[in-house]
Amino acid sequence: MNFGRLSYVLRETFASFRRNVTLTAAAIITSAVALLIFGLTLFIQQGFDNLLVQWEDDVELIVFVQPEASADQRAEIEQALAQQQGSLIETFVYCDVECSLDIADQLFAGDPVTRDMLNENNVPTQYRVVPSDAGELEQLRGLSDAWRELPGVQLVEFAEDALSTVDKLKSFVSLYTVILSIVLLIAAILLIWNTIRTAMFARRREIEVMKLVGATDWFIRIPFMLEGLIQGLLGSLFACFGLGIINNRWTASLDEFPPLSAFRAMYVSSGFAFERMIWIAIIGMLAGAIGAGIAASRFLDV
Repeated sequence: MNFGRLSYVLRETFASFRRNVTLTAAAIITSAVALLIFGLTLFIQQGFDNLLVQWEDDVELIVFVQPEASADQRAEIEQALAQQQGSLIETFVYCDVECSLDIADQLFAGDPVTRDMLNENNVPTQYRVVPSDAGELEQLRGLSDAWRELPGVQLVEFAEDALSTVDKLKSFVSLYTVILSIVLLIAAILLIWNTIRTAMFARRREIEVMKLVGATDWFIRIPFMLEGLIQGLLGSLFACFGLGIINNRWTASLDEFPPLSAFRAMYVSSGFAFERMIWIAIIGMLAGAIGAGIAASRFLDV
């Protein structure tokens, strides 16, 4: 495309913006809200995933070991667990100091003060237990009372106790926010579609003349598709701006939770946020271009 054609495409695109200010603004706002809700869903899921990090790989029970526990005390704990291996326990893995600190990095990502208090000398190590059958947790629960009395054991924690409510809340929030964002994104595409349809109808005589003098369908279609892409891009940029503000406010508010609150783990890192914002911008541009492309193809013979 030479400079003259590029100039024509840009000129016609922005002229169409001026002719359909109201519809364009509605399409941008709707796409921004849809993408904002979708982005918040991703952030919420990431926050909940941080709560679930210590229960990955089917771990249903964790035996926390006191930092000052001796090798003999650890051996006694391992012996008690090994006695149940093959019956109630499928596998158990010892998570040493380095492993425990790695988990703490994720659990306390939003609480650097608490994380800084943990070091190689005071972090509790842990045995991560995978049961043979999730239905046998009640039997393990009975054994846990005996395990708590073992020398060196600090705490025995079950995934069911810690995460049943969190998992239900995650499923509920994710389901309905995704549905709402999809509905709003479809509404935004329809608004962009209607904006392009209106613009093409207003220029129907000009389009007829252009086709008579040899303009191809793609030459006529590109300015309208670019208009839709820009609308989607603007909507996604507004959404990303809103996500940045909300995430910064949420991160700042984490300090207001009690020091041992699980919600302090619901931290979304800037790297994760930036990566998801890039995808949101891509989705916005694709939605706008697709909606405009369909409209341009459908109404090209005005």
